Amino acid sequence: MKKFRFFKFALLCAVLAFLSWAFIIYPERYITRCFEGFIMWAECVLPSLFPLMVITLIFIKTGIAEKASLPLKRVTGIFGLPPASAVCFIISLCSGYPAGAKAVSEFYGNGCIGASDAKKLSALCSTSGPLFIIGSVGVKMLGDKSAGWLLLLAHAVSVLATGLIISLVLKRGEKHEYVRKPYSGNILYDCFYGAVVSVAVAGGFIAFFCVTAQIVCDFRLLYPLELLIGLIDPSLAKGVCTGLIEATAGCRELSALTAKLKLPFIGFLITFGGISILLQQLSYFMQAKVNVLYFTAVKFIQGAVCFLILLPFVQ
Repeated sequence: MKKFRFFKFALLCAVLAFLSWAFIIYPERYITRCFEGFIMWAECVLPSLFPLMVITLIFIKTGIAEKASLPLKRVTGIFGLPPASAVCFIISLCSGYPAGAKAVSEFYGNGCIGASDAKKLSALCSTSGPLFIIGSVGVKMLGDKSAGWLLLLAHAVSVLATGLIISLVLKRGEKHEYVRKPYSGNILYDCFYGAVVSVAVAGGFIAFFCVTAQIVCDFRLLYPLELLIGLIDPSLAKGVCTGLIEATAGCRELSALTAKLKLPFIGFLITFGGISILLQQLSYFMQAKVNVLYFTAVKFIQGAVCFLILLPFVQ
C-alpha cells in the first residue's frame, strides 16, 4: 500500500513538473491558450451556469427542494432512491455541470441523504444543461439548433437510463430516514457566495485543462489513442483527444469538422465530460464518499450509450 501511494505521488509530481516545464518553455503559446479557455468559459459556461446555480442553492438551503420531492417518494422508492433524487436530477439537467454534483453534496452535508444514496445519485445527477448543449454547442458551435435538441435528448436518456439501472442493481431492502440538519446563517449571502465560488472554480478548471489539452496534443502524449480513432476517421482524432481532457474545447474542435461521426463523438464528450468536468464533479462527490473509479466508469458507460443513441442520426 505504501509503495502504491508513493508511486501515485511520484507520478503526480512528474506530471506537474512536465506541465510546468512545457509552460515555461513555450509561454507565448500556452498563455494564449489559457486566455482562450477563460474566454470560452465566459461565453459558454458562465451565462448558463451562474443564474441557475444561485437558484439551485436557494432551493436546497431553504428546504424547498426537499419538500417538493416528497410527493415523488413512492416513485423514487421503486428504484431504491431517496425522494430528493428526482429534484436533484431536474436541478442537474436544468443547470448543467457541476450543479448536480453540488446538489448531491449539499443534500449529503445537510443530512438528507446517506453515502449509499449519494453513490446512486452520482450516476443520475451528472448532466450538462440545455443552455450549454442547445445554445453553446447546438447554436454557436454547430450552427444548428435542432442538432442541439437531439444532443440534449440523447444525453438525458443515456444518463437517466444508466442511472436508474444502476439504482436498481444497488437497491437495498432496508430504508433509511434522514433528518435535515438545522441551518444557521445568511441564506441569500451563502447562496450567492457558493454560486460565485463554484462558477469561478469551473472557469479555473476549464482554463487549466485547455492548457493541459494543448500540451498533450503538442507532445503527442495520446498518440496511440489518436491512431485508434484515426482508424475510424483521422480528422476526428485531435478533437476527441482534446475533449477527453477538456470537453468544451473538444466539442468546439469537432463542430468545425465535416466528419460524419462528429455528432456522436460530441455527444460522447458532453456525457463523459472529460478530465476537467470529471474532476469538477468529483470535488463535490468525494465529499459525499463517492468512489473515483466507480464514477469515472459510470460516466464512460453513459458516454458510450449516448454515442450509440446518436449513431442512427449520422448522415
